[in-house]
Amino acid sequence: MPDLAVLDALRGGLIVSCQANPDSPLRDPYIIGQLALAAERGGAVGLRIQGFEDVAAVRAVTGLPIIGLTKTDRDDTEVYITPTAAEGVKLVQLGAQIVAFDATSRPRPEPLTEMFAAVHAAGGLVMGDISTLDEARAALDHGADIVSTTLSGYTPYSRQLAGADWELMRELSDAGLSFAAEGRLNSPADAAQAMGLGASFVVVGSAITRPDVITGWFAKAVHA
Repeated sequence: MPDLAVLDALRGGLIVSCQANPDSPLRDPYIIGQLALAAERGGAVGLRIQGFEDVAAVRAVTGLPIIGLTKTDRDDTEVYITPTAAEGVKLVQLGAQIVAFDATSRPRPEPLTEMFAAVHAAGGLVMGDISTLDEARAALDHGADIVSTTLSGYTPYSRQLAGADWELMRELSDAGLSFAAEGRLNSPADAAQAMGLGASFVVVGSAITRPDVITGWFAKAVHA
């Protein structure tokens, strides 16, 4: 059975997403592991890690809870965050305590209920990455243990914003739903605001672990 205490351990804390695109100079499992250690040293209470090799590499160097996911391009669906149960189960076997799934309403290769049940049977918890309040409710109905605002702006029917989707956070909080805040949280003030809007915890990636992106922000400001 999954350990629900993991969510309690994350509550009120910062989860750092340590990921690197295929063309990034940081695209190496060893480097991802070092980013994870740096995040732990800085006070992160958990990590969001993409891919089997990276999850294994990070689990080898830290005991922090891992939210694992895959990014798989398929011809039969727009869903690419952990689109199958088999991927979710393997992430648990490699050491992820929580598996993040795309839980949007877009067509998918496998039903959410079956995928979530498979991960629960393997001993993992489920995070449903959503883009709207209705998707959050549906994900929880299908068995997700928590939802995350990760995919707001990544579906054509969700809000297309330059910054975080504060309104979605308010909607989730007003509905009494347990949620993680993720997506375009680019400063400590953003993270604090998300917590103030009722997030169980916040997930920050680019603003901490993608120096190419951060450099771009500064370069743009300098040349403005």
